[in-house]
Amino acid sequence: MISKDMTILEIVENYPETLPVFKAYDKEYVICICCNSLFDPLDKVAFKYGIDLERMLADLNKALA
Repeated sequence: MISKDMTILEIVENYPETLPVFKAYDKEYVICICCNSLFDPLDKVAFKYGIDLERMLADLNKALA
């Protein structure tokens, strides 16, 4: 299960199936999360870009199913 304190690198390294989720957020927010925030924890990324953390966590964890 993915948690808010995991870095983007930890998430994509351990769960490569989450990459499409990050790409969808990239398109929606016109950023490259993996390019700009690879070493940041998910909660910091959500705050930095104004992303709903709970929604992003739900989307990422859904990708694991």
